[in-house]
Amino acid sequence: MKKFIEKLHFITHDIHQHSHIEQTSIACSAGAKWLQYRCLTKNDEELLEDINAIAEICDDWGATLIVTDHIHLNGKADIQGFHIEDMDADFVKLRQQLGEAVTIGGSSNTIDGLVRIAKEGADYAGFGPFYTTTTKPNDAPLIGVEGYAKAMQTLKAQSINLPVIAVGGVTLSDIDPLMATGIFGIAASAAINQADDMRAAYSAFYDNIM
Repeated sequence: MKKFIEKLHFITHDIHQHSHIEQTSIACSAGAKWLQYRCLTKNDEELLEDINAIAEICDDWGATLIVTDHIHLNGKADIQGFHIEDMDADFVKLRQQLGEAVTIGGSSNTIDGLVRIAKEGADYAGFGPFYTTTTKPNDAPLIGVEGYAKAMQTLKAQSINLPVIAVGGVTLSDIDPLMATGIFGIAASAAINQADDMRAAYSAFYDNIM
């Protein structure tokens, strides 16, 4: 089942400036059509309280709601999909567990990982880190523009059609060279939700990607 995948993925995060709900409201009012709720600090009751409020906002604005991990919440709220951060996740089993209608995204920091994710049936993949990021620190080598170009060439050579989303420290000035590599889209968090004017930052990202 082919899923709708937006080119700009906005990822909420635990920040003191705005709650996850506030981030969602601002992003959606700026035109967001894809919202990834990433919260790894709350219990299930608190998560569902957030998710139910966020789902209402997304529904009002026609945005897709993706939740990072927490697949045990499937069916307990109006969630369209899940983004799985475990690099070793088995997407064949996840698809069996979640069903065909649920959008499933994966994370990879290697080209081999992208190939595996595609062959196991994920709907899209976040590929990073592009650059140094404090949102989701990790020790993986930075991919850079050249790395994305190589990845897309490899996937094309194997006739793999996987929407690849660049993630990790992407700024406004990086969008044009990244999109020129053939990737599908961009994921952004801090560059938008920690900007002085979050609404304007989202709009600038959207305009440059589209």
